[in-house]
Amino acid sequence: MTATTPSTTATLRLQRLDLASVVAGDPDAVSHRRALVRRGSVPDPSVREAARQVLADVRLRGDEAVREANDRVGGGRPDGRLVIGRAELARARGALRPGVRRALDQSIANVERFARDQLPRTTHTEITPGIDIERRWAPIASVGAYVPGGSAPYPSSLVMTVVPARVAGVERIVVASPADRSGNLDPVLCGAAGLLEVEALIVAGGAQAVGSLAYGLPDAGIEPVDRIVGPGNAWVTAAKIEVSGEVAIDLPAGPSEGLVLADPPADPRRVALDLITQAEHGPDSPVLLVTTNGAFADAVELEIRALLVEAHRRDILLRSLAEHGRVVLAPDLDAAIAFANDYAPEHLSVDVQPLEETVERLRHAGSLFVGPWAPESAGDYATGANHVLPTGGLARSSGGLAVETYGKYTQVQRITREGLAGIREAVTTLAEVEGLLAHRDAVARRFDPERSRDR
Repeated sequence: MTATTPSTTATLRLQRLDLASVVAGDPDAVSHRRALVRRGSVPDPSVREAARQVLADVRLRGDEAVREANDRVGGGRPDGRLVIGRAELARARGALRPGVRRALDQSIANVERFARDQLPRTTHTEITPGIDIERRWAPIASVGAYVPGGSAPYPSSLVMTVVPARVAGVERIVVASPADRSGNLDPVLCGAAGLLEVEALIVAGGAQAVGSLAYGLPDAGIEPVDRIVGPGNAWVTAAKIEVSGEVAIDLPAGPSEGLVLADPPADPRRVALDLITQAEHGPDSPVLLVTTNGAFADAVELEIRALLVEAHRRDILLRSLAEHGRVVLAPDLDAAIAFANDYAPEHLSVDVQPLEETVERLRHAGSLFVGPWAPESAGDYATGANHVLPTGGLARSSGGLAVETYGKYTQVQRITREGLAGIREAVTTLAEVEGLLAHRDAVARRFDPERSRDR
């Protein structure tokens, strides 16, 4: 199914999918459902190929390649300077308006509180007497955080990507974010970077920003990082995928998306507000209402049209809702829950009865927002939950950004003679089965008194 962008709010209609038609085998409905739940978050091949070329240039020519890419597609400063250091970020911190500083401080404190409860622990397991395995957790040394910017800067995303890194104990944190069309960086974004004491802020967007994090900026003294995290557009996502064989990434993330599961007695206006919230992220942001009640869906659409009349980003909202907005009608709550799990949205708002019993059955979502007083925007800014979340259905197998993302486990195996003797036969037998006789001999000859000094 396709849609064209409406010229006025009065003509806006969300596309509809009736799950009863899917069950009945209607080919259009079946195809529509499949396209929704298997959408993916990986950009098309042409974007990946273009991103690959930018990355190859940045690897080869470093700083100059990043400047030239900024000049071509935007995101750079007029003077070409690529890096803002600690001193300038500290001045931006001091220039924050008091109200903005308080909001940032509260957001940082809440995210930090939640992150501290996530700190992994090192474990020791005695397999048998003489065999002890330690699973040692430690933070990685350096992280690069991509933060969307340009026309819509996101200091909240800087908080979400940097605070867990600090809690984990990462030693070096570098941020990359593009300037706006005039070459200016958002002062709140810079102030937030100063508050969080990042090492540097690289002024670049898209694939060239990811390249600068992955390969460093030799002229500016920026070393490559060990992991790249953070949300971004198709170019950022494509670039992260391309460098993932050399630098670890959190996960590929496509456009922000939201699903609202709601039925009467939910308030149609609140549901409409939550749908518009998600559509506001950009013209490619999917938003879905899943309900068992057609009249309720009609009421929500009326509220959406009323809210759009004076909406700030109306053109973006109209395009997003017309092209990517959906109403999914389910024959019953069980079918609605099944669809939500299959879709696996980044954000899942739930306002149905029974509430908590339904929440318990929702297994696949980046973040759930429970009840009429839990708008998605609360989690975007200040609840303490992280808003960097899997999209494109990846919530079926992945979770959101967390402290664990910023560290790794190392296995430490301590084995005594007694311990090795206890598994000697198993090791030598399996090694022989696989034809790896050196593996066998590495164990067997330790017990040969003529060939080993260790009695």
